Amino acid sequence: MRKFVLGLCLLLLLTPGAAPAQERPVLSDETRAFVSVDAAAVALTHVRVIDGTGAPALADQTVVISAGRVQSVGPSPAAKIPEGAKVLDMTGRSVIPGLVLMHEHLFYPTGRLALFNEMGWSFPRLYLGAGVTSMRTAGSVEPYTDLNLKKMIDAGRIPGPKVHVTGPYLDGKGAFATQFHVLTGPDDARRMVNQWADEGVTSFKAYMYIDRAELGAAIQEAHKRGIKVTGHLCAVGFREAAALGIDNLEHGIVVDTEFVPGKKPDVCPPQNDTVNNLTKLDIDSAPVREMIQDLVARKVAVTSTLAVFEALLPDRPPLQQRVLDALTPDARAAYLVSRTRAAERKDSPWAVALKKEMQFELAFVRAGGRLMAGTDPTGNGGALAGFGSQRAIILLVEAGFTPLEAIRISTLNAAEYLGEADSIGSVAPGKLADLVVLRGDPSVNISDIEKVEVVFKDGVGYDPAKLIESVRGSVGWR
Repeated sequence: MRKFVLGLCLLLLLTPGAAPAQERPVLSDETRAFVSVDAAAVALTHVRVIDGTGAPALADQTVVISAGRVQSVGPSPAAKIPEGAKVLDMTGRSVIPGLVLMHEHLFYPTGRLALFNEMGWSFPRLYLGAGVTSMRTAGSVEPYTDLNLKKMIDAGRIPGPKVHVTGPYLDGKGAFATQFHVLTGPDDARRMVNQWADEGVTSFKAYMYIDRAELGAAIQEAHKRGIKVTGHLCAVGFREAAALGIDNLEHGIVVDTEFVPGKKPDVCPPQNDTVNNLTKLDIDSAPVREMIQDLVARKVAVTSTLAVFEALLPDRPPLQQRVLDALTPDARAAYLVSRTRAAERKDSPWAVALKKEMQFELAFVRAGGRLMAGTDPTGNGGALAGFGSQRAIILLVEAGFTPLEAIRISTLNAAEYLGEADSIGSVAPGKLADLVVLRGDPSVNISDIEKVEVVFKDGVGYDPAKLIESVRGSVGWR
């Protein structure tokens, strides 16, 4: 009998076209408590497939999952379902790739002394429950914590998405956050890159007050290690950063200071000057078009973070009970006060600035640029991990992208940037079974992105309702 089983395993491994088995850690009891689907083979029948490539949705498909991977995708009437497979009738549901988001954090703002509390318990659960199966932390205030959380998730000890850990912020003189190291020059930037690359981070984020010399040194050193650098910049403009070799820019034109009148080299203008100037800036003007063309030519990606900026507008985003339920009483009160203040401010430039940012992102993509999506759960606390992630995708459609384009931006585009498109980012045979099952049809109504029914990671299905309920009253604390 043992020889038969061994022979069968070898046959499966050697069969042409068969996906290799996906090794999976033994899940802890804590993680297994959130598992709703776990079988040797699973067939999602009569499901609408939105594959993440931007192609039209396919109705009445069957997706077969085994060994942690997608084994087949095809019309349900002709589907070959393995004997003994767990069959799930998904009529009225859609399946999309697991979300791959690129401006994520495992911390949350407290508003005190520019300190940020690590949300290592609640945020991984919220992200996974919302359909995020892979994420990059775009800057870390507790890098050892982030690295250790990644190891715990990978080992199956706690639930959460796959985490790409970014090193500590690379910021220069003027840095406002208490938890930041302040660079002392290019040599210090090189030291930081090598120190944290040795610790295991896989990307770096340059921040507002880094100067050109420090940024250039960090990029050169990171590239020697095969590591990419992104940036939320201020003292350095987008075209300056592109010339230095930066790989990714965060937030879009809303933080690009190169168009601010009187901008001095290596000096970060006041944020209000940047935002107010953006409201007057013509996105179709020659200088902006030239900047976009430069970024595209140099293959610099841009990460959209519309949800964190939307929270600065009056009565936006729509107030959801699930967001309030996740917050501690103190965090909830602080967020509601912030919403009230935004509603009372009559002269805010953010409504116009958000529209300009949306216009920029659309122009960037239409020019051939790679746009990715992120949540950035900071600001006034309104763009919460997971929930804000979904909102960010909805806002891409408000910006003018089709729902299919918004889904691609939030899945395959990021997978390609990470160099992982062979395994994640789209629904296709042979790829990892990182999938999200949704009620409804987000290819027609993007708001259905919030109706998550099952989240598969490496072929294991997680219950989003249980994950979200488990963090009730926790965000702001742990």
